[in-house]
Amino acid sequence: MKVDDIRSQLRRRGVSGTSALRKPELVKTLARTMRSEGRGGAARRSTGPAGRPAAKKTTAAKKTAAAKKTTAARRKATSPAKSAPAARATGARAKATGTRRAAPARAKATASRAKAAPARKASSARATTSPSRAKAAPSRAKAAPSRAKAAPSRAKAAPSRAKAAPARKAASARAQAAPTLGPASSRSIGSSQLITSLADRPERPGRSLVTRNHEVIQRWARARGAKPATIAGTERGDRPGVLTFNIPGYRESGRIREVTWDDWFRTFDSRRLNLIYQEQMRDGRQSNFFRTENPNREDG
Repeated sequence: MKVDDIRSQLRRRGVSGTSALRKPELVKTLARTMRSEGRGGAARRSTGPAGRPAAKKTTAAKKTAAAKKTTAARRKATSPAKSAPAARATGARAKATGTRRAAPARAKATASRAKAAPARKASSARATTSPSRAKAAPSRAKAAPSRAKAAPSRAKAAPSRAKAAPARKAASARAQAAPTLGPASSRSIGSSQLITSLADRPERPGRSLVTRNHEVIQRWARARGAKPATIAGTERGDRPGVLTFNIPGYRESGRIREVTWDDWFRTFDSRRLNLIYQEQMRDGRQSNFFRTENPNREDG
């Protein structure tokens, strides 16, 4: 029987104060009550858990009495000495309860065995594969020294690659700044010194130079106060025509029209032009000589 059923049985028989008792004390109290009923005792209107008449007590006294009764009931419940009728009644109820509870337990045990079967199969598979892993371990151990030997060679190769990177960049810059050649290229292209970056310097004063590098061209123009320009009347739609520079006091003309650096370089690159120029004259003075050359036409 459940605890609530035992308490309801005791309440129907007029027993009060059962809310503080546990199941063993409730069972013993119900057994005593049933024995007293069997001996012909009349049901009392107000009895305590032990079947004795309930007396009016103060709150503190009631709590003390309830605590004493609970302690005594626990001691009796844990004591092996039980009365034979109560023990038989308790055993019968325990068997009935155990029978009802055994069915779900058996169902749970069956489900747990079913769940455990895949785990056992996986464990067996791991046990089967473990010898192959053990065999593979020596091969990995043998391969480790070869990897360790290869590491220094890779470490040595890294600096060489690092050193080669600037050389590759410089070669790429030279390739991009190299003059373009065509059927209309002049002989001066071949005899001029190639300037590919701001770090390049003329070999001697009066040396003819050639470049396609934007930074080099802008530095040369700024040093002379020159502005990017085109020749009026040579435009092609909305694009500049012949490219030139407007240098104060040098080649002044009413046909020179200034343009932006973006338009100037856009036209310079699209036509694949070369700039032939000088930094200094032979006597060391600053030179304003320049000429844009189109490799496919005579004028740039």
